[in-house]
Amino acid sequence: MQSTASLLLDDTDFPAIYRRGVSVLQVNLGYKCNLSCTHCHVNAGPNRTEMMTADIVDLVMEVLVERDIKTLDLTGGAPELSPEFRRLVEFARQRDIQVIDRCNLTVLLEPGQETLAQFLAEQGVDIVASLPCYEEENVNEQRGKGVYALSIEALQLLNTLGYGVKDSLKLSLVYNPIGTHLPPPQQALENEYKERLHADHGIVFNDLFTITNMPISRFGAVLLAKNQYHDYMKLLKDNYMAENLETVMCRDLVSVDYQGYIYDCDFNQMLEQSIRPVASNDCIAKDKVHLRELLLNDYADAPIVIGEHCYGCTAGQGSSCGGALAED
Repeated sequence: MQSTASLLLDDTDFPAIYRRGVSVLQVNLGYKCNLSCTHCHVNAGPNRTEMMTADIVDLVMEVLVERDIKTLDLTGGAPELSPEFRRLVEFARQRDIQVIDRCNLTVLLEPGQETLAQFLAEQGVDIVASLPCYEEENVNEQRGKGVYALSIEALQLLNTLGYGVKDSLKLSLVYNPIGTHLPPPQQALENEYKERLHADHGIVFNDLFTITNMPISRFGAVLLAKNQYHDYMKLLKDNYMAENLETVMCRDLVSVDYQGYIYDCDFNQMLEQSIRPVASNDCIAKDKVHLRELLLNDYADAPIVIGEHCYGCTAGQGSSCGGALAED
């Protein structure tokens, strides 16, 4: 069978787009996670051992300063399980860099992480937390038995610390569809989430981000196994909105893998399609580019590596790590 990556990247008709520079550094600290979610595009899980080393974290810190990065976006796996997580957070916050922690919530309740939530609050870290539904059955179906109850407990803990309550402690939730459909309108769904979570559990939060499932890695393999890949790609293409090209995250973000290689987005990271040098007009990547190159160039005007999966970011309201691109 042809690989998912080849299927996605061969003969795409997605339009060429170019970078503006880099204001967001999204760093994948490793693939280790305490969960194994069906929609996970990085194939993270408890048995993964890949983790960013201290010397690469040192280089991340150097780039943050040299490039005057405004936002450090930490992801994984569960980024909090990295031994370097707290050191990197403290370094960035001391320099008034916004830090986003992409948190699966349940990690806050893991053995050995008893002080994690308090640490995040003390550092003023923005939390973007995955909660694919406000109903227990749907969450457990996508993320595993018992995850919903743990997620609710973690959200209540965050609320007691001021998350979603104080202006300085931002709490955003993330919705991923279950199955092969696009997310519903973001604002309407946010209103539903806020009403149900507050009524049922007394939980408050700031924003809801709707994110389209990308047809790569674990979800891509499920699509192929169920013979749904081409139907899903047709759905994405049929709902393509050209106006979303202006605000796709890859124009201002650089994604860093645990080894220090850089990409236009974390989806390209999973497909091992590295960022292209400024001097190249080729929109299909060939050789990996390392983070140290960011010390020399901000990659403004470089072509973005594109593929069929890019339709996932531009379908309907659009999709990014910050949720929908277009207003309802």
